[in-house]
Amino acid sequence: MERNLIAEKSFEFAVNIVRLCQQIQKSHNEFVISRQLLKSGTSIGANIEEALGGYSKKDFAAKMSISYKETRETKYWLKLLNSTNFVENEEFKVLYNQADELGRILYKIIQNVRSQDN
Repeated sequence: MERNLIAEKSFEFAVNIVRLCQQIQKSHNEFVISRQLLKSGTSIGANIEEALGGYSKKDFAAKMSISYKETRETKYWLKLLNSTNFVENEEFKVLYNQADELGRILYKIIQNVRSQDN
């Protein structure tokens, strides 16, 4: 199978998000915000996988755009959890930087696909 950097990075990120949410739920008994983070943080990779199986450039770009939006939402939940002391600063910085990197890569991919259509 062909390697895909964004798919690999998003999967690794999703694993980290699942582990963080398990930790938050176990140690802080917090389920509402952590569940939102779990949904958006794992959705990034799921939509990338859908994009890779897309039938057209338009379908590919649409799914990658959803992944980009989910990345932004994930960054929001991470900031909120950090600001409310559910996530330690060091762990926050690592995950936020991973999400930021994913967002930058996704944005470039989307721009490249759209520029090919023009």
